[in-house]
Amino acid sequence: MITLYGPARSSAGRCLWCLEEAGVPYENKNVDMRTKEHKSPAFLGINPNGKVPALVDGNVKLFESMAINFYIADKYKPELLGTSPEERALSYQWSFWASSEVQDPIIQIFIQKMFMPDEKRSQAVIDENMEKLPVYFKVLNDALENKAFLNGRTFSLADLNTTTVISIAPMLGINLTEYKNIDSWLKGLSDRPAFQKYTELRKS
Repeated sequence: MITLYGPARSSAGRCLWCLEEAGVPYENKNVDMRTKEHKSPAFLGINPNGKVPALVDGNVKLFESMAINFYIADKYKPELLGTSPEERALSYQWSFWASSEVQDPIIQIFIQKMFMPDEKRSQAVIDENMEKLPVYFKVLNDALENKAFLNGRTFSLADLNTTTVISIAPMLGINLTEYKNIDSWLKGLSDRPAFQKYTELRKS
């Protein structure tokens, strides 16, 4: 059985959603950061970076949430990758775009708003990163014109991996309703049973 290490509120969440979409049995193990379990020899043997998520599937040990999701899809539900070279390329494109371009400014804002006490919070950091986001939101909104999914045909990792980054924005008070295509895309994906299970896990 697959074992995924890390809570749903971390980057492990996107892996839990992917596992639910794939319909594969798995065990989710928490890693106690307060006791530095992530720095223990046992955990470092799984992920030498000392971070979550990490996945063990038989003799396979993986870190990095995007790589984990591509492994899950490739092995257990290949249609999540896409059913043509073009669709598979879009899954890679949007996943890399979300993680390399959009995630950092959103996380910078998240850290300032959610973790920094008032006296240490930097409005300058928030403002600087907020200024970066409209360009990214426009790119995504334009790509979703007249589409329910990013590959134009079916739900794929392009949607899953990108959603797990973009959906953080409303939690930070960022209004996405002006981006009508993103708004309807997110609402459509929220009806998926696997997404609903992922959402429930994030609340626990």
